Amino acid sequence: MLNLEQKFPRYPLMFGPTPIEKLERLSQRLGGAVELYAKRDDCNSGLAFGGNKVRKLEYLVPDAIAQGCDTLVSIGGVQSNHTRQVAAVAAKIGMKCRLVQEAWVPFNDAVYDRVGNIMLSRIMGAHVELVDVGFDIGIRESWERALEDVKAKGGKPYAIPAGASDHPLGGLGYAGFADEVRAQEQELGLKFDYIVVCSVTGSTQAGMVVGFAADGRARNVIGIDASGTPEQTHAQILRIAQNTAEKIGLDKAITADDVILNEDYAYPAYGVPSDETNDAMRLCARMEGMMTDPVYEGKSMQGMIDLVGKGFFPKGSKVLYAHLGGVPAINAYSYLYRNG
Repeated sequence: MLNLEQKFPRYPLMFGPTPIEKLERLSQRLGGAVELYAKRDDCNSGLAFGGNKVRKLEYLVPDAIAQGCDTLVSIGGVQSNHTRQVAAVAAKIGMKCRLVQEAWVPFNDAVYDRVGNIMLSRIMGAHVELVDVGFDIGIRESWERALEDVKAKGGKPYAIPAGASDHPLGGLGYAGFADEVRAQEQELGLKFDYIVVCSVTGSTQAGMVVGFAADGRARNVIGIDASGTPEQTHAQILRIAQNTAEKIGLDKAITADDVILNEDYAYPAYGVPSDETNDAMRLCARMEGMMTDPVYEGKSMQGMIDLVGKGFFPKGSKVLYAHLGGVPAINAYSYLYRNG
């Protein structure tokens, strides 16, 4: 066990450990040779529908408070789940919120910038700035300008990069996730052979790689790329994982081979679902009543379903699907799903 809470301050924002449920009907629909489970980080808090970034922000908030900051400043695409969760956390802890929403997704729905995640952020009082530049998971000039603007107006900003990822504390939340899973495995009397997770900005998978490296399962974390820029994403996952491992004092090195990132499902572009992604979303919804979204979870669900069909997971494997949230974004894609 990593016992991160003994080493790093954490501000509780989640309800507690997130539930694990068996996806019995989906498992049987896919042939029954593999047992599928879901860890429901989409249900992790009451903060504007929750999601994986809440788990990360639990470790960033104490740092923001310690620095005397008054404004959380972050960035994402127009339908960013991350920025919605930053807005919710800012409201919860009584800080202001400044969000930069860039045009990362080539999707031209008439209400794309008025519904879903961005609408929730506005309702929660965040200052939202739309910037017409394309997708990149790196540090962005528009975000740096927003930080300087907050300072110029007398505020004290706390800088949260896209996905809370490229931040010194960005990997801690999902390193701790591994400890949480291990405790639940003991309660359930089983051990997961694989963990499937969506990756874009990288710190969710990076944290998992570090956390599961503690019991030799780093390479059992199967990342499904949804960025469409897998080389950049793989490099960022590795860098964050190595930095996180050093920070927590992990007694083993993290190498490039420890980061497994499947590139096959990000098409046609970041934030744009393929027909196969939509089919996977519908199958999961109709088998389990579990909703996924067209940007992230739909693509990792597509990947898991396809890998089961291809025999990637040996017969009898227990596979844990990390449900990271993100369903509010589906409202911005309503025309695609007008008939279900």
